[in-house]
Amino acid sequence: MGEAVERSILDSGLRVVTEALPGLRSAAVGFWVGTGSRDETNQISGASHFLEHLLFKGTARRGALEIANSVESVGGDMNAFTTHEATVFYVRVPDERIYEALDILSDIVWSPSLRGEDVDAERQVILEEIRMHDDSPEDLVHDVFAQAIFPDHAIGRTVIGIPETINSLGPKEIGDFHAAHYHPSNVVVAAAGNLNHDEVVKQVEAALLPDTSHQRPEREVWTDGTAPKRLAVVERDSEQAHVVLGMRALRGDDPDRYAFAVLNQVLGGGMSSRLFQEVREKRGLAYSVYAYRSAFDETGTFAISAGTAPDRLPELLEVIGTEIDRVIVDGGVGDDELMAAKGHLTGSLALSLETSGSRMHRIGSNELSLGEIATLDELVDRVNAVGPDDIARVVERVMAPPERSLAVVGPVKTADVKALFN
Repeated sequence: MGEAVERSILDSGLRVVTEALPGLRSAAVGFWVGTGSRDETNQISGASHFLEHLLFKGTARRGALEIANSVESVGGDMNAFTTHEATVFYVRVPDERIYEALDILSDIVWSPSLRGEDVDAERQVILEEIRMHDDSPEDLVHDVFAQAIFPDHAIGRTVIGIPETINSLGPKEIGDFHAAHYHPSNVVVAAAGNLNHDEVVKQVEAALLPDTSHQRPEREVWTDGTAPKRLAVVERDSEQAHVVLGMRALRGDDPDRYAFAVLNQVLGGGMSSRLFQEVREKRGLAYSVYAYRSAFDETGTFAISAGTAPDRLPELLEVIGTEIDRVIVDGGVGDDELMAAKGHLTGSLALSLETSGSRMHRIGSNELSLGEIATLDELVDRVNAVGPDDIARVVERVMAPPERSLAVVGPVKTADVKALFN
């Protein structure tokens, strides 16, 4: 399936990117707003996620049920998500319905009703979501880790917000946040499937509101002046102790990001990874163990996550630490591991782009965060170009520095964990 990505920038600053896929009978459309939880003040923490919920509640032209019926009655689906740096709304429909999907998304993004009764009802939904999240230690531990890595900065805050701020947000506060951030210069419209780029551009432009002159507020820049917290423990009465161990890492557009992805794959990217083999296969310490990367405008993280029985926590931490240290001492990974990791990444990339939805997500996220959309062949070439020297450089930049942070959620005492992690 060939790539036919086209890009247009409207006079308002809004960017439209499309990928024509004539062989498909579906189309996916997404509005990628370049605002997320890190763009909130402490007083309105959770506003981006709250707004994400509310935009599907209706506009002056459509009610919530009409929006849902318009998409689902033709077999389509719609959803949204919020991250630290973006809020995304998307719809996937049969190809002949793409312009209806564009009209719906334009309506809800630019002209949400934000009625008081909807705010009050959705507030309760979000509070239940927070409770559900707090009842899941395997999810909570990642937030605890983020707060330890980035203390006193919005990057370290939870995306969903906290009960105190969610209870304080009303239609005015949410409406003011929407007015400040939701305007064309801060939005990428991405579409993929059986479509025509010029028609997409024409409809997106026609749906814009007249007042499109202002820019979104400047994002607070993160600096590394505040050191990460070394240890964060939340004592919970659960069956397992859930662990995230990691450190600060590379920003989203760092040239070493491809080598970093390969290194991540070797350490904890799958069943053949070092951590899976050592932690699960050889010792049976955990059901799930994996490594992951997070990237932001100025920085990022590398982390290893696992859950184990409380009495096996010392052994788990020792094994994870040993695997990190082994990479540092060796200055990289073996040739066979390097080739296998690159083969996995390039192969899985191709397999992951077989639907209009996955294609739309790729071009939308890349345009918003990187300002470029590399072809599949270009990405494969960049991964395949990673060599031992590149891996060694990433190890030196990310893992060799001594600052590691540990987050634990489970039936453990802070003093006991501190004695293990010194």
